[in-house]
Amino acid sequence: MNPRSVYIHIPFCTHKCHYCDFTAYVVGGQPVDEYLEALEREMAQTVEAVPPETIETIFIGGGTPTVLTPRQMETLLQAIRRYFPRWSPELEFTVEANPGTTESELLSVMVDGGVNRLSIGAQTFRSDLLERIGRVHSVEAIVRSVEEARSAGISNVSLDLMFGLPEQTVEDMEEALERALALKPDHFSVYSLKVEEGTLFHTRLLQGKLPLPSEDDELEMYQRTRRRLTEAGYHQYEVSNFSRAGRKSRHNSTYWLNLPYYGLGTGAHGYTRGQRHQNVKGVKEYIRITRDGLPAADVHPVHRSEEMENQLILGLRLLEGVSRRVFQNRFGTEIETVFAHVLPGLLDKGLIVCEKDRYRLTERGLLFGNEVFSSFLGEAA
Repeated sequence: MNPRSVYIHIPFCTHKCHYCDFTAYVVGGQPVDEYLEALEREMAQTVEAVPPETIETIFIGGGTPTVLTPRQMETLLQAIRRYFPRWSPELEFTVEANPGTTESELLSVMVDGGVNRLSIGAQTFRSDLLERIGRVHSVEAIVRSVEEARSAGISNVSLDLMFGLPEQTVEDMEEALERALALKPDHFSVYSLKVEEGTLFHTRLLQGKLPLPSEDDELEMYQRTRRRLTEAGYHQYEVSNFSRAGRKSRHNSTYWLNLPYYGLGTGAHGYTRGQRHQNVKGVKEYIRITRDGLPAADVHPVHRSEEMENQLILGLRLLEGVSRRVFQNRFGTEIETVFAHVLPGLLDKGLIVCEKDRYRLTERGLLFGNEVFSSFLGEAA
């Protein structure tokens, strides 16, 4: 099955946040136009090797894609349409944006190019906390970006929030939720801070200069988030994601359902024809390599056992869980046969439950998801 989803990475930002370990570079002085030309070269080579089906989701992430100028964004959108010409009538086309980078001309170009969903990185609504984590936008810019998106005709708006930030309190999280809810977005992604190696926060953590909330407070932030968003009419459909009816992220669901997708751009991951790849990191190296061929730094075949493990590890992130029937149709064997050494223990601990056709996380399992997911690694019989 060839992919029906496309991920495109724009690695440029106005500023690198203190927690960010993504492939991202401050845009000043970067060869942005040359990068877009390289992206088009990769698109051409990719669709020649793996012709596209009708495309159902497109996601332009970063970095901050909205640091592109209107002309650059138009160039990118035209290239996407050229190499992925068949779009579903229900296409979900998302662009990530940071508050303060959503001026009207750019949004107009995006809408004309087919974009119908904006994912805005709000993170928090406390001004000093935004500054502490390295964000360069204001709280007012969050509100303005939501308003600008809707004025431009983008009705599907998602907000990203974070919890477990340095010096963040449970009350801070509650306030962030209330202020975010006042904007009536269609979707929320709410993630806990993970301090990754190579980030400024990791350096500060090693120096003892990163005052993180306690584990109990972080857990309380998550639980209150779940309760408050549910009360406000949002459905939690994945560990960290909540949506109004019909507004869940169909693109991200491609990952959780372990389906193939194109991954284009420096540092991007892709999954096509039973192989996963990661592209080279570094803008100039990416530009150089695409002149001679595909820019993959690592390619590996996904063997059947790994694919079965991924089906459980990724699928259990969804609150609806993993379908036994879908698993059997895909792999020709039953989940219980493949994971005979794993499932009984997880069931006994009350971390998962089997109801009719599906295995899913319990309430306890939702809080200890990493323990559940890791238990499947290397266990496919």
